[in-house]
Amino acid sequence: MANKLLRGTVQLSSASFISKILGFIYMIPLGMMIGSTGNALYRYAYGPYAIMISLSTMGIPLAISKMISKYNELERQDVVQRIFKSGILLMLASGFTAFLVLYMLSPLMARIVVNDSSSGNSLESVIFNIKLVSFALIIVPPMSFLRGYFQGHQTMGPPAVSTVVEQIARVIFILAGVFVTIKFLHLSVTAAVGVATFAAFIGAVFGIAVLIKQVWKRRDHIFSPAAAREGSPDISIREIFKEIIQHSIPFVVMGMSLPLYQNIDSYSINRILMHIGFKQHDAEDINGVISYAQVLVLLPVSITTGLSVSIIPNMTKSFVANNYKLMRKQMNQSFLVLMTIMLPAAFGMFALAEPLYYIMFPNATPEMGGGLLRVYAPAGLLIAIYGVTTSILQTVNQQKKAIAGLAAGLIVKLALNFILPNYYPESGFIIATYFGYLTSLTVNIIVINRNIGINLKNIKFRLISLIASTVIMVLVVSAVKNLLMALFFPKATYVNELIVVIIGVLAGILAFGGVLYALNFTRIKKYIKMKQ
Repeated sequence: MANKLLRGTVQLSSASFISKILGFIYMIPLGMMIGSTGNALYRYAYGPYAIMISLSTMGIPLAISKMISKYNELERQDVVQRIFKSGILLMLASGFTAFLVLYMLSPLMARIVVNDSSSGNSLESVIFNIKLVSFALIIVPPMSFLRGYFQGHQTMGPPAVSTVVEQIARVIFILAGVFVTIKFLHLSVTAAVGVATFAAFIGAVFGIAVLIKQVWKRRDHIFSPAAAREGSPDISIREIFKEIIQHSIPFVVMGMSLPLYQNIDSYSINRILMHIGFKQHDAEDINGVISYAQVLVLLPVSITTGLSVSIIPNMTKSFVANNYKLMRKQMNQSFLVLMTIMLPAAFGMFALAEPLYYIMFPNATPEMGGGLLRVYAPAGLLIAIYGVTTSILQTVNQQKKAIAGLAAGLIVKLALNFILPNYYPESGFIIATYFGYLTSLTVNIIVINRNIGINLKNIKFRLISLIASTVIMVLVVSAVKNLLMALFFPKATYVNELIVVIIGVLAGILAFGGVLYALNFTRIKKYIKMKQ
């Protein structure tokens, strides 16, 4: 069980991480080709698209994963097959409906961000790009369903490969398409951004193709007549649809937690800062720097996404079997994996914030960016723990309380966004994010303790050794960074900062790994001596 959980976590986490890395890297050359105006146009199209994706898929991968795991545990293969057949039809209808809604509403959405007298992107170009990106909505929902189907069977390979293939195809199409459009065809930036937005459709085609191939390989099992169970009440398609929707609505609400936090900042920072005396240009500069810092902070968080996904079917099985002891064991194991990844990642970023931000975004106010990234970096740990605890609540059917926790956190975040910038104009929004996630996380932990019970006694030493290793790592990395910048690389150039980051990362890996090994090796020797 432990090996299966770990293998599934590694597969999905690796796929998510690769996808996030690709999604991060392509932004740099794309920005160079289409410029800031083109990048704004690109974001105008992807904003409503991201919302429609959330609404049209309704958390289907995790919901389907939970349902299939449940009925497999109950040995209802007939229901599992009906879930597949009826669910794929539901997602096809959902995707086509979402496509029509976004396509038809594109003029209204475009007018929210630009107007006819705008000196930047025209109204027509925004409408054009929103319409192009809407086509991806036809494919993404059924693709999400198939990923959830495989995850429910604890077969994490196909959804992991599909995720990576989708992103690779999308990135290649974006970069190659935009380059050809501008350099060879000499078309407008609007046309180039149109190619970039249409890449969502191309990526989805490749992603779903991988899953369809795997379904075809398993067609005898998926489509074979299921043996009827005597004495068991039949479950209608209507009941299956109802259960899918009941399970998936909480998932979409929780899945939108990050976008909601991000949008609170995006849509409030400018007005709040201007209200306290900032000029619009300066306010937008701070808004952009916080956005860039956010991208870096969420990069290591993406590694733990697979943990949140893979924990659901395993803990659901234990919950259905009323095996709370095993649930606590699975929860502790997941928490250890998360802490092993996020502690060194978040606090390593904290120690190397200034040079790291410089090499990633050298043209985006690096002086301010490094300081704000240092403030923001540890938040990655909170966000990752929140994601896993939310998944745990969903396995024990406490979705409503998880949603209440999210709502409470968002209210705290929004309220503090208006208060803290009066005292901390640049970092106040980030501090508000900490308090928001802490509020939501506190609710989650209280509910988990009441329903499952939290007992960290068995992993206490490993947690202490991870924290101690992280503290030593931060001290070593900070010392190495300061020494290098003082003696060898006093001037901030791209090459100098890159060298500092590389040496700092290597020093951090050696310090963290060395201390962790030494602490655990000492404990093992002590244990052997006691046994003798």
